[in-house]
Amino acid sequence: MVVEVEHFFGVYMLYCTNVKFKGRIYIGFTVNPERRIGQHNAGRHRGGAKRTSGRGPWEMVLIIHGFPSDIAALRFEWAWQHPHSSRRLSHVSRRCRKESSLQFHWRVVSNMLRAAPWSRLPLTARWLKQEYRMDFEPGLQPPLHIPIAFGSVRAKKKLQCAGEEEEEEETSKCFLCKELVKVSEKLSCFHPSCGMSGHVICLAKHFLKWEPSHLLPVEGECPACCHSVLWGGLIRHKHCCFGDLEEITPSASQVVDDIHICLFNILDF
Repeated sequence: MVVEVEHFFGVYMLYCTNVKFKGRIYIGFTVNPERRIGQHNAGRHRGGAKRTSGRGPWEMVLIIHGFPSDIAALRFEWAWQHPHSSRRLSHVSRRCRKESSLQFHWRVVSNMLRAAPWSRLPLTARWLKQEYRMDFEPGLQPPLHIPIAFGSVRAKKKLQCAGEEEEEEETSKCFLCKELVKVSEKLSCFHPSCGMSGHVICLAKHFLKWEPSHLLPVEGECPACCHSVLWGGLIRHKHCCFGDLEEITPSASQVVDDIHICLFNILDF
């Protein structure tokens, strides 16, 4: 089954199956994984990269997705490509002689998923090809909110929610600050018995009250119903695609992209 994800920003790993170049790895960014692998295998003149052109076929074996914006994904891509130039990954040792390129790049990304600021994002590590799957080394398991998934993924065009245009100008009161909040600035609890809604900023501050040193929430307690919720779950609920949360990784809303981009500008890596 192919999983579809809205607002898709992913960083992928390609594996070369060409006998002459077998085992080579390429790391890239995409908003459409199905189209991108086709471009790589079609060659540079069809949109593929210079480093992959004429060296195929390539297989897209792993993709990390759930980034809040292209900027966040591109910075993750750069660090994965250049781990020894990133101050966030200064602890990662260089590739060993007995270590394949695939194993090395898996070790690098395993460390990245545990390092700030990426460890706080609602990411998913997805193996697209089961035959290349590798387990995390002891001590390198990702945080619990970053799941490991298997199978194909597809970028999905945003579907407008029913009545979205009519509701855009409507306002309600923020549960926390009691000020008016526009639909475009609102997050709501997804539990059926809870009608809580509030400003993105207010809820972020509420989630971070026990983690004042952080800027980006991971999870927290709904201030109304007291249920524990993932920040990524609230974002997906805003996009009207919470129903398949167990199958599809949380992907962030354009509404909070500017907030996340500012955070990444502050957390320069």
